[in-house]
Amino acid sequence: MSIDTVQPISHSSKFVHLGDVAPRPAPFQAWERFRRRQAHWAVEMIAEGLGVFFYVFAGVGPTAGFVLGSIAGEELSSVFQIGLSYAIGIVLALVVCSATSGGHFNPAITIAFTITKGFPKLKAVRYILAQLIGGYIACMLVYVQYKNLIDQVIAALKASGKYDAIMFTPQGPGGIFGLYLLPHSNLGQVFLNEFLCTFIIGVVIWAVLDPTNIMVSPIAGPWIVALTYATVIWGYSPVGLAANAARDLPGRLAALTIWGRAASGGTYAAIAALTNIPATLLGALFYEFILADPSRVITATNLEVIASHKATEEHSQGLMGMRHSNPSSVSSADEKTREDVSERA
Repeated sequence: MSIDTVQPISHSSKFVHLGDVAPRPAPFQAWERFRRRQAHWAVEMIAEGLGVFFYVFAGVGPTAGFVLGSIAGEELSSVFQIGLSYAIGIVLALVVCSATSGGHFNPAITIAFTITKGFPKLKAVRYILAQLIGGYIACMLVYVQYKNLIDQVIAALKASGKYDAIMFTPQGPGGIFGLYLLPHSNLGQVFLNEFLCTFIIGVVIWAVLDPTNIMVSPIAGPWIVALTYATVIWGYSPVGLAANAARDLPGRLAALTIWGRAASGGTYAAIAALTNIPATLLGALFYEFILADPSRVITATNLEVIASHKATEEHSQGLMGMRHSNPSSVSSADEKTREDVSERA
């Protein structure tokens, strides 16, 4: 359910806005006025990019340790650590950035929101661009951090004559960033693996977003989504799994930036980049058509979240209107609100 589609809700108590009780310094207030009027779209893009950065940075680092350690004969990481790190990255992204952008962090989710919930098309394009940029920056920074170790391992592979056989596989340095398949992998099985895993992810995300789902609280939601990603990584990444185009495309672009066209990935590149999009959309539609029921009652915790979002939106619009019509009235209104809050306290 989109917050924008919820009917007005009557509140039994007045919401207290942070700015009413703890006004920020004048420079911050000036920036907030500018942001609400002209820069809100840029702030949302930054939040989406930063969220993907958290997710990719958290997962690619342990992947580098796993790949390089395996080649060097040292256990620096594991598939379990990689999956858990991606999960923690997702939680960090949602905790830090979702209040600003809504927390898509995945082109497939943005596209699914556009189709199923009427998310604005131009905004969707901006979100996807920001997601890809965030993932690319994360990959390139991991490369800079691991560059010495990567160079040493590549030199060792060349010296042993194994470079061509290993470099651009899941076991090679190229596989830290770009996603590749093991030799002789069956592309049909890889496609099925990708589609099924991301379909499940889509269903779970829509279940978490369902405000009538009595089994999920807003606090638990990020952890459920994160552990779902971790589960498919733990169980099915050896077959070939991207799960998120904001991880695959930036990672492949980073590999191309570093090593050139040899890092392209061949036919699998299209499967990794595109399969998760229709699979996630199908998962969302499956939940909407089969499992969702608008006759159910919105849970109390979700109702509070929806109401608080509405109150925040109305408060921001009210401040913008007051400042436009009579800037001096804003300070008086804020002062009156602070007095009311003090009396209630």
